[in-house]
Amino acid sequence: MLRIAAPVLALAMGPSAVMAGDLSLPAPEPQPVFQAPAPSTPNLVFTLRGGAAVNPDYFGSDDYSVGPDFGFRLGYANLFGREFGNADGSPSYGLGVRGSFRYIGERDDADNPELTGLNDIDASVELGLGLGYSSYNFDAFADVRYGVIGHEAVVGELGADFKVHPSDRLTLSVGPRVFVGSGKYSDVYFGVTPAEAAASTSGFTAYDPDGGILSAGVELGASYEINDQWGVEGAVTWDRLTGDAADSPIVQAGDRDQYGIRVGITRQITLDF
Repeated sequence: MLRIAAPVLALAMGPSAVMAGDLSLPAPEPQPVFQAPAPSTPNLVFTLRGGAAVNPDYFGSDDYSVGPDFGFRLGYANLFGREFGNADGSPSYGLGVRGSFRYIGERDDADNPELTGLNDIDASVELGLGLGYSSYNFDAFADVRYGVIGHEAVVGELGADFKVHPSDRLTLSVGPRVFVGSGKYSDVYFGVTPAEAAASTSGFTAYDPDGGILSAGVELGASYEINDQWGVEGAVTWDRLTGDAADSPIVQAGDRDQYGIRVGITRQITLDF
């Protein structure tokens, strides 16, 4: 509503009687400008994967079992004044440091009678770091891990992926994998001590393997983004045991070719603290 600054001081007193007052309008009062608060930057953005996998019962086995599958991928970190990755969780392209993790289930002759006489092997957890390169159509990595629980040995893994994108949400990948293990790692999973050979019901002979390239293979993967938070990931793997791993009597009685399938649901999680 407009306000007149001064009252009208004249009334009509005849055709020639004209009086005037001040009819000017004041300048509008400044209104506060609303500014939306700047979005806060999260501290962590990561993706968890949970599902099921089919893998050999143990390295060199020709029997397979279904078990849980899980994974973790860090997309962004803002800690102690340092930033890594992209806050929106989108892929970071280029060369950088990456974390590496692997879980190996226990080996028990109660589940695999052909191993009777061999020592049981506890589950292992490997943690480590690696160097990775990522682009829209190509990834490559080199990881080194240590068995912080279980075998307490050093292992390494090399790999690359060639990627195609049939749609904005679907990515397909395929690439080679090479696995390297130390002599201690080979002893744990492929060695047979004289005492074990004497107790073996499968006629395993004593065997003392060395480290080196223990397997090489291929991984075919696929990922689909249902929305910005949820997705589906899967992979089919083939690895052929090589070197001293392939010569192990455990593998000779089983299969050098090792296959795997995994399928899981992914969830992107953002933490702001």
